[in-house]
Amino acid sequence: MTETAVSPSQVFAKNMRKSRLRRGLTQERLAFAMRMHRTEISLLERGERDPRLSTVVKLARALDCTPSSLLEDVQ
Repeated sequence: MTETAVSPSQVFAKNMRKSRLRRGLTQERLAFAMRMHRTEISLLERGERDPRLSTVVKLARALDCTPSSLLEDVQ
């Protein structure tokens, strides 16, 4: 039986969504706080876009977490 590999983007997306929901934020509110478009947040949360390092740091600040928590389990 072969294990299905999970991409780093998918792991980041799961961590980001979990952090956003924990803070009780909608994608719209998070996007507003970051001065981004909601579709950009959606793409990141679906693992369809890889964030820049500066975006990871901005997300962590907006979500009141550490950048490393957003990258937890990324291999």
